[in-house]
Amino acid sequence: MIKKQYLVVSILFIFLFTSCKETSAPIKITPDHLHTTIDKVVEIMIHDIFSPPVASRVFAYPAIAAYEIIAQNDTSYVSLKKQIKHFKGIPKANSEDQINYPLAAIIAHINISKKLIFSEEKLTKYRDSLYTVWQAKNEKEFNHSKAYGLQVAAAVTKWMNADNYAQTRTMPKFRVDANDESRWQPTPPSYMDGLEPNWNKIRTFVLDSAAQFKPVPPPKFSMNKNSAFYKEVKEVYDISNEISKKGDTSEEIAIAQFWDCNPYVSVNRGHLMFAVKKITPGAHWIGITKIAAKKDSANFNRTIYAYTKTAIAMADAFISCWDEKYRSNLVRPETVIKAYFNSEWKPILQTPPFPEYTSGHSVVSGAAATILTEIFGDNFSFDDNTEVAYGLPIRSFTSFNAAADEATISRMYGGIHYRSAVEIGVGQGRKIGGLVKKQLVLKK
Repeated sequence: MIKKQYLVVSILFIFLFTSCKETSAPIKITPDHLHTTIDKVVEIMIHDIFSPPVASRVFAYPAIAAYEIIAQNDTSYVSLKKQIKHFKGIPKANSEDQINYPLAAIIAHINISKKLIFSEEKLTKYRDSLYTVWQAKNEKEFNHSKAYGLQVAAAVTKWMNADNYAQTRTMPKFRVDANDESRWQPTPPSYMDGLEPNWNKIRTFVLDSAAQFKPVPPPKFSMNKNSAFYKEVKEVYDISNEISKKGDTSEEIAIAQFWDCNPYVSVNRGHLMFAVKKITPGAHWIGITKIAAKKDSANFNRTIYAYTKTAIAMADAFISCWDEKYRSNLVRPETVIKAYFNSEWKPILQTPPFPEYTSGHSVVSGAAATILTEIFGDNFSFDDNTEVAYGLPIRSFTSFNAAADEATISRMYGGIHYRSAVEIGVGQGRKIGGLVKKQLVLKK
């Protein structure tokens, strides 16, 4: 009887000891935690319908907080302190605390993202589900890591809140000059106001000002058949006619649709109008960053490094591009073609609600491709499945620059940009990417 009791007690002791060991095991954070978190944020951003410039801000700040945490514990990465505008760094971790730095980085990322979206409850539910798993795995490590992650999130949020975003929410709307046919006019079907006319007031990250890479002005508006502007309008019209002859299965339409990335597409059916929700151009390139990091088998730190540098370049690209858009305030092809060529004409893509020059997708693609090429190499081929969720097939590219070039020409195929806007735009983006590449020393 005593032996039997002893055996039961021994088994119970072994069970409890094993359970304690499991509970105190280190919490393992992988790149997939980061990818999944960013995917969740993008999903919520689509639901909330973020404009492309505002979306770029959502990508940048959480990534910076996460990056700064891993740079605290990995000497191969360099802090952004004093490398980006007015950033004074983050609090140092208490060396006595049991901190899991990747875990703290994910927690900081999620909690800053939560401040930047509208549907907070969706991200809170996702966050709390992770917290439950992590706390059950190792409560002490989780609590210390969470405390530090939230401390960093608070510091980065304070810096973030001084970037003039809040002030731009109360600035005047863009005023349309209906008496000047060279100026941008709202376009069908929803005739929306010009989006984010004050985005050039947002604090830049690396650019010395929004106008640092101010492009040459677009061709002067003129419907004289010998003018550069007329020729560019006619080219857009001719391209659309050639595409229409090929039918809906043409390669040009496939390219235009793949790179559409317009979160404001409105659909009319009878008396109903509703929005078809899509990702922004920045979200597409964030998706490409994920694809590259996975193909590269990048570890957690290298993955957050790639996301961070790419997001910073894109954020500055949007500020630079929007600065030019509302300076040149150029009319879109749809308005001119309907007035001078064919009143029934429609572009393949729906015209976005802001001025034409330069092309936002071209600028952002040029900037993102430059940074991704720096990180992963010039001949990095990849299969882009970013748009599969929206019913579009995978497209394959031999390099990031090849993808950027296709994104650039897609805007002409779509009938929403002239040649100058896309060619000068991608060059503008590559200059911005080149500056970010040169000035941000993140990797030793």
